[in-house]
This record gives sequence, structure tokens and C-alpha cells, in this order.
Amino acid sequence: MRLLEAVVAILPRRRLLQLAVQAISATVMTPARSQSLSEATNQPGSVAPGRDERVTICLAGDVMTGRGIDQILPHPSDPGLYELYIDDAADYVRLAELANGPIPKPVDFAYVWGDSLAALQRRRPDVTMVNLETAVTARTEPVLKGINYKMNPANIPVLTVPRLDVCTLANNHVLDWRHVGLIDTLETLQRAGIRTVGAGRNRQEATAPAILPIPGGGRLLVYAFGTESSGIPRNWAATTERPGVNLLRDLSAQTLRAIAEAVRGEKRPGDIALASIHWGGNWGYDIDEEEVDFAHGLVEEAGVDLVHGHSSHHVKAIEVHRDRPILYGCGDFLDDYEGIAGNEAYRDDLVLLYFASLKRADGALAELAMVPFQIRNFRLHLASSSDASWLRDVLTREGGKFGTAAETGPDGALTLRWR
Repeated sequence: MRLLEAVVAILPRRRLLQLAVQAISATVMTPARSQSLSEATNQPGSVAPGRDERVTICLAGDVMTGRGIDQILPHPSDPGLYELYIDDAADYVRLAELANGPIPKPVDFAYVWGDSLAALQRRRPDVTMVNLETAVTARTEPVLKGINYKMNPANIPVLTVPRLDVCTLANNHVLDWRHVGLIDTLETLQRAGIRTVGAGRNRQEATAPAILPIPGGGRLLVYAFGTESSGIPRNWAATTERPGVNLLRDLSAQTLRAIAEAVRGEKRPGDIALASIHWGGNWGYDIDEEEVDFAHGLVEEAGVDLVHGHSSHHVKAIEVHRDRPILYGCGDFLDDYEGIAGNEAYRDDLVLLYFASLKRADGALAELAMVPFQIRNFRLHLASSSDASWLRDVLTREGGKFGTAAETGPDGALTLRWR
């Protein structure tokens, strides 16, 4: 969240936070990460005959396992914060408990994922990825920017429980604890067997794609980018000599051509290319025409088969352009905003886990299923039928201008219709 946005968002609820804190004052390690589906496949190559004709990629938006969530895990960090109105991360836990009851601290590493683990097991995606918007570090010197997220590296099993294959890192929180915090994050994730993309020790590493084998042959190429519109400071850009993120200075035709050259230079028959972008503000459904044009260009010029957008704290519209899905804003998937007032109309407690099934033959979208959850007690619960319907209606309303709509399936999941 940008500092200005943080101030604007927090000021209206200052009194609420003060009252909540006053009211508060009055009153298991998991096994080592098992082999993922993508890791158990053959080496990259042409698609093997007789295999499933679809590749399913599971995507989520922003995952923030720092701050309040880190405090309920077995190894909480020092709770000290550098925010305007809260200086103790445990206060975010107390706000959530005031809203929805006690959290049984410390929780085990599977706790926060809740019902999403059953959904992952049932649908068995070939690749699972999220945008990790949290530094994984024990450093104590922050970048003073208003909001800083940090998770203790000893809590890394919380990210291995769902068998994540990739964490994108091109966002506005991965350097919250300076360059050393980014290096800690990269090393901890890599030791855990989770690929990283979008940030690195230098520009070459930050811009390089994550390349994963796909069951049955072919590869998934994951590229990750961040923009200043999401709040990434310009000086966070990786250089030849400095760690940082893969920051796009603009969404111009020149930027697009450079990406197209890189993707088309790497992509070969049987491959699927995915572009993950941290862009835009935290609240609001509007999508800039510049973002629409850029997403279209990624499909048309760069040969990208799926655009994975994030930064908004709530779900936004979905488009299918030339049979390629564009998720303009996936919304948060895990955060510690429970109990904080100010943006209730957006229902940021309601989140989606996206399962995009693409055709092996040409990368075209075959199906997009979305499983709805509600964050409650810092845990993902299957959404009620009324809450799932609310999400369906939002996706249909916002997707109307793009020719998409959502419908509810017999299992309660949402599916996308497009023309």
C-alpha cells in the first residue's frame, strides 16, 4: 500500500482503532515439503501423447503472511511496527478477535489456509502460484514508508503447506526491510523449494522468468513485473549492481516491445507463458485504459497466454482477449485486515482461488473456475452461498464491459462465461 493511500485509508478510522485498542487493554511444524505435481513430471519437451489436453494453473492474488498473521504462527517476529497509529503487530490480531472471536494462538502452519487446502487437493492443479507481498526476514531496520510487512523465516512452513510452486515478488512490500531483507526472502524461499520471480540480487535475476516443467511435456514460463502505480518506489528497481524488483517504468509501446522480445525469445512449441503484474491502487473497480491496452499487447505481441494482475485488495474484472484470460485484479488471498473499518463496501474479506485450465495445443482458455472463501479469524473458510453469490454478481457487473460473466456451479464454485 502506498504511504499516501495508507494515510487516507487509516485517517477515517483513527478513532475506531483507538477505541479498539482501549477495549483490548481493558479486557506444529509440518513435514518437509513434498514433491509438487510440476516437479514430478518429465523434463521439458514436446507434449506427450495420451496426456490430459489441459494444463491447470492455480493462482491467487496477494498473500500477506507478515504482521498480524506472523504473530499467530509458532515463531512470531518482534511485533514492533512503524505505522502512524499502531506500533504493535499484535494489535491487528486483537482487532480480528474483537470482530470474530478468539484465535487459538499459536496456530499450526496449515491453519491459515483452512478450507483452501481441500480445494487444492480436489482440483490438483499442475502449478500453484501466489504474489507474496511480505518480506521473509528477521531484519529490524525498515524502510520508513508507512506500512511494512515481515514474516519470521522460521515460519516458512506456512508457505510449504499448500505446496506453492512459485511466489512472485515484484511488489511494494518485498523490500520493506531493505536490500538485505530481500536477499533473506530469496534465500529462504529457495531453500524451501519455492521458485521466485520478479525480484533478485541484480537486474538479470529480477527479470529472468521462472521456468517450470508441465506434466506431460512443455514448460510454464512465468514473468513478473511491478509498476509504480502499485506503490513500488522507483529506487526499488533492480540494477546490474543492486538487488531489487523488476519494475516497469511505464506501460509504453517500447516497454511492451522489450517484454515481447524476451518472451518470444524463450517460448517454444508446447510452452505456456504467464505474465504476473502488480499494478494499480488498492481500492476501486476502475481499470485504466493504459492497463487494458498493455494487457492486450502482452497477448497479441508477446504471446502471453495468461495475465495475472494484482494489487487491489478486492476482486476486479476479468477479460478473455483472443481466448487468453486477463485477471485485472485478483484481490488479496490472505491478509490481516480483519476488524479494520473503512472499506466494507468492497468486501475484501471475500477472496477467490483461481483455477485456469488452458488447452495444451494452443494455450487458449478452456475453463476458468474460481473457489470463493471468506477470511475469518485469519483463516480461509468456504464462502457461504450468499457471499459466493455476491462475488458472482460483482464479477458479472464488472466484467460486463469485457463480455464476461460469472455463474455458480453445483459445487458452489464460480465459473467464467465469455464471448
